[in-house]
Amino acid sequence: MTTTYPYSDAAALAGTDLGFTEWIEVTQDRVNLFADATDDHQWIHVDPERAASGPFGGPIAHGFLSLSLTVKFWSELFDLDGVTTKVNYGLDKVRFISPVKVGARIRGGAVIAEVTDVPGGYQFAVDQTIEIQGGTKPALVARGLYRFYA
Repeated sequence: MTTTYPYSDAAALAGTDLGFTEWIEVTQDRVNLFADATDDHQWIHVDPERAASGPFGGPIAHGFLSLSLTVKFWSELFDLDGVTTKVNYGLDKVRFISPVKVGARIRGGAVIAEVTDVPGGYQFAVDQTIEIQGGTKPALVARGLYRFYA
């Protein structure tokens, strides 16, 4: 569920825990589409038969597929009213902790770590986590940087 804050409150949002999104399933179709989009057709991702006897016991999502979903999850958790432009500015840190097997369900969580002024708007540093349902460790942790311009 998206929580929308007024632009006037942006500076005070540091430390806000936005919670978690709903779970989504990582399907083989999604993995194959990502492989096509990135030209990364490594067998551990796109060959279920071969991957079954590989190191993960089946095909896994690309780490960068999981990372790309942080944008989806962030957008599902947070919005800032009264802005004209929203920009994915970059990343400060990314760690791929656990592989995401095809068929797994994942969700995203976010905590706004810092809010800083930038010319014409604000930059949010957001500590993001992707959890694997039933997993003991997250799939990934990252600090995303997002800019909102008035």
